[in-house]
Amino acid sequence: MDKFETLTGIAAPMPQINVDTDMIIPKQFLKTIKRSGLGVNLFDEMRYDDKGEEIADFVLNQPAYRNSEILVAGDNFGCGSSREHAPWAIKDFGIRCIIAPSFADIFYNNCFKNGILPITLPQETVDLLMIDAEKGENARMVVDLENQTITTSDGEAVSFELDPFRKKCLMEGLDDIGLTMEKGAAIESFESRAAAERPWV
Repeated sequence: MDKFETLTGIAAPMPQINVDTDMIIPKQFLKTIKRSGLGVNLFDEMRYDDKGEEIADFVLNQPAYRNSEILVAGDNFGCGSSREHAPWAIKDFGIRCIIAPSFADIFYNNCFKNGILPITLPQETVDLLMIDAEKGENARMVVDLENQTITTSDGEAVSFELDPFRKKCLMEGLDDIGLTMEKGAAIESFESRAAAERPWV
């Protein structure tokens, strides 16, 4: 998993509330078990019409936001079913950080497992960041994970809280497998000792 330290990127505004996982990645795209290739279908039903043509008004189809790496979102983002394909699609599109007043718990946890930083902030603070994001491609925010700050395009800094363990995992690029591999020496020692004590197993 890629390390997350400091991210400087275009912030896209998506003020809709209750954006669920079926809106993030519709069910017809859940057949794959690969984490790559889903970005093209991120927000598929909002991005494309019945003919597969881009809907010009959708934020990520607008020239200023096609390369967004930060999403400023509405309340209860990622609600609905517990599909991990949702953060896969978000990450594959290129978004590494989502800022919202609240997230659905399972989606929130899945973000950390896939190298995405979800930041929860009060509604009034998100509203200010939303206004900054509406400036277009000039709205380059800086997300500093080590210092737990977001700096707007105007230079205003906002602090955010984060669980220390989750922060460590993101900064060191550790998913569940990586955390297990950190214990590699202890696991090998246990297996060697167990094999010596119980050779019949």
